[in-house]
Amino acid sequence: MGLSKTALYYKNNAKARRIKLEYDKKYQKKKSAIKKRVECNRFNRNNGTYGNGDKMDCSHQKDGTLIKEHRSKNRGRKP
Repeated sequence: MGLSKTALYYKNNAKARRIKLEYDKKYQKKKSAIKKRVECNRFNRNNGTYGNGDKMDCSHQKDGTLIKEHRSKNRGRKP
């Protein structure tokens, strides 16, 4: 399986990749992003899925609940 179009773009464009990484760093420092990450880590640890390689993620639902979901579905969905 090859890389996605986006992955290839950032692989071949160092300047764009650097800009994206700078944005990602800023975003991950936001209180809302930290809160969301902490919630998911806690959920995964409580459900035995943290770091076990089962390819499952914690997914935030629109109603605010958390569920286990395959990472490709969770990360591929548009917000």
